Amino acid sequence: MTSRFDARDSQQLEAGLEAARDALAQNRCIVMPTDTVYGIAADAFSAQAVATLLAAKGRGRNMPPPVLIPQAATMDGLAIDIPAFARDLAAEFWPGALTLILHAQPSLTWDLGETRGTVALRMPDDEVARQLLRSTGPLAVSSANRTGRPAAATAEAAFGQLGETVEVYLEAGDRPIAGEALSSTIIDCTLTPPRVVRAGAISVEALRVVVPDLLDTDGQPDPALTGDAAPSSDESGAGSEQPEADVNDAAADALPANDDSLLSDASSDNADTDTDTDTDADADADADIDIASGPATTDSDAKSGTAPGATPVETQNRGGTESGDAAGESARTP
Repeated sequence: MTSRFDARDSQQLEAGLEAARDALAQNRCIVMPTDTVYGIAADAFSAQAVATLLAAKGRGRNMPPPVLIPQAATMDGLAIDIPAFARDLAAEFWPGALTLILHAQPSLTWDLGETRGTVALRMPDDEVARQLLRSTGPLAVSSANRTGRPAAATAEAAFGQLGETVEVYLEAGDRPIAGEALSSTIIDCTLTPPRVVRAGAISVEALRVVVPDLLDTDGQPDPALTGDAAPSSDESGAGSEQPEADVNDAAADALPANDDSLLSDASSDNADTDTDTDTDADADADADIDIASGPATTDSDAKSGTAPGATPVETQNRGGTESGDAAGESARTP
């Protein structure tokens, strides 16, 4: 039976977080607030739970959900070959509306759908979401709406679309709290140079302050780096065609133009838009997995957010209370 809690009330918040942890531990779905829109969440390490999430939204495995994490350090437990620029972006914009597509850890036993060896990670800037994530570990999260319908700005609106398919609803008021509801910006960090595959809340201009060679959704570099006076192919005869970075087909197809951090359902045909417009492009992409350059990461490492060979920043106690804070959230948390 579905339970609904008002997370704005301290007592209901505690009861709601406990109910949400219990539901997730039983491979069921919950609805939670994020800094962008409301999301439907499931245990990222449970294929059954992820399948339930996709079914509730009315979408297939070709549109895998992104994964929300409690702190930046968790990236090392879920991804490999993380480039320095991806860490720089996380340090600057997390917690916040930025999703990074990375090569997934091949040692993890999870099934998010047809990701082609990649995983889309984000740390949202929402305290209720962070409280939950710190006690559950990484969660597969997509915008809380049926595919093709508007993303939910409240848990009540999410209930109107998802109903009894969700076990627990955490209501925390309108999301976003202020400003226009925009999906997260998605960057494919498996490419060199990296490319924006979905425009969102964080502008390309702001991102290029950190990563100057970032390509936009059209695969184009910053005009300031190329020079407006550069000769055209007609003038020089040699041609200065800008090589276009290939966007992972899966990543593009899975990316909605409008998302909740989550990626909302947007058109999954546009690889350059993610977040939820109509296809919960929940950031997923594809890329071949390279051989890990470091010690293998176990499932327990990933769930605890501990980098291989590093000291745990916090202890993830699935289904119970967690100790530690979000100090590791140098960027931001979902």
